Amino acid sequence: MTNFQRARSEEQREVRRRAILDTTAAMLEEMPIGEVSLNELSRRVGLAKSNVLRYFESREAILLELLDRAWRQWVADLPALVRAGIDEDAPVHRRAEQFAAVIAGSLAQRRVLCDLLSAQAGVLEHNVSPQVAARYKRAAVANVADIAALAQQHLPELGDSAPQLTAAMLMAIGAVWTHARPSAAMLAAYEADPSLAAFKLDFVTALREMLATLIAGTIVRASA
Repeated sequence: MTNFQRARSEEQREVRRRAILDTTAAMLEEMPIGEVSLNELSRRVGLAKSNVLRYFESREAILLELLDRAWRQWVADLPALVRAGIDEDAPVHRRAEQFAAVIAGSLAQRRVLCDLLSAQAGVLEHNVSPQVAARYKRAAVANVADIAALAQQHLPELGDSAPQLTAAMLMAIGAVWTHARPSAAMLAAYEADPSLAAFKLDFVTALREMLATLIAGTIVRASA
């Protein structure tokens, strides 16, 4: 817990703001999004809840900023991973498979990013002002554009469809992540009835296959 004195300068306010973000990020490493509360955050950061709300208008506003931060970190790491994972001389179907594998593999250790992406539309974009929503969406559009440019660089066969593909890929990431993390009751059902085991997903495998299908379909449509 951090003990803060009254913030009197812009620099001090920025220190508090960063402390709130970093503390929330640490909480996300320990617990799912639904368990992250302003009360616990306030206790850990050493501020009254009302003071936390002076820096961020809601819990969701904090989480949206953390999503953008995690997303930008991922985007910054992707070019080197893609270069290492794609054979530029391979035929298009092979490069598509490789691109899907790189994207899926790159997310294997980014649990917080996947958690936040899966909650983006249904949770995080609620309980925020239009100003916060617009600021986040502008950042998201920039992140999508960066990934689309990377996809188009290594898969020029996508043509102008790379942004639409990227948006679909991001929705797939959130959906597969959610389905690959079943509840305790569902895990017990899988164990009790082996015939249900086919519905138990491995995140990386399922995401790789789904992304490869999306990429292949987008390339076919782009060439039509």
